[in-house]
Amino acid sequence: MSLDFGGQPTGSPKWRLVHPLRQRTTMALLRCQVCTVQLKRSDGILFVETADDRDDYTGPVKTAQPPVCLEHARMAARRCPRLRAKGHVALLATRFPLYGVIGTPYQYTADGIQPLSSTDVPLPYSHPQIGWFLASQLVRELREYTVVNLDDLVPAA
Repeated sequence: MSLDFGGQPTGSPKWRLVHPLRQRTTMALLRCQVCTVQLKRSDGILFVETADDRDDYTGPVKTAQPPVCLEHARMAARRCPRLRAKGHVALLATRFPLYGVIGTPYQYTADGIQPLSSTDVPLPYSHPQIGWFLASQLVRELREYTVVNLDDLVPAA
């Protein structure tokens, strides 16, 4: 999906192809990952996760999925192939600090700086190797949240 001259989404979403800069910007500034509107809810910020990513939603959740506005959370639950196939979990978070990054680790060798194999495991900002890491995604840790039903939420004023 791209944006028109007015900044509104146009075209069909390409759900798995989020541009790294867009991911980092929407995650850092707490903007909807679809329409980039600034998210302002008095009851928290909405995050949508794939239901099979974990079974237990009683402790902290690390996520690289930027938050979404209610309109686009509902749309994603209906139209995203992964969420449609595996289900979704909506989390209304009130405490969600930045945790770290996902990306590519590097090392210095006799042949110069070389990339290492990367995983989707987040590296915390406090990790001693963070200086040798090229980030592609920001990760937030949802520390205080409530599992909610998207149909029960009222749009923010």
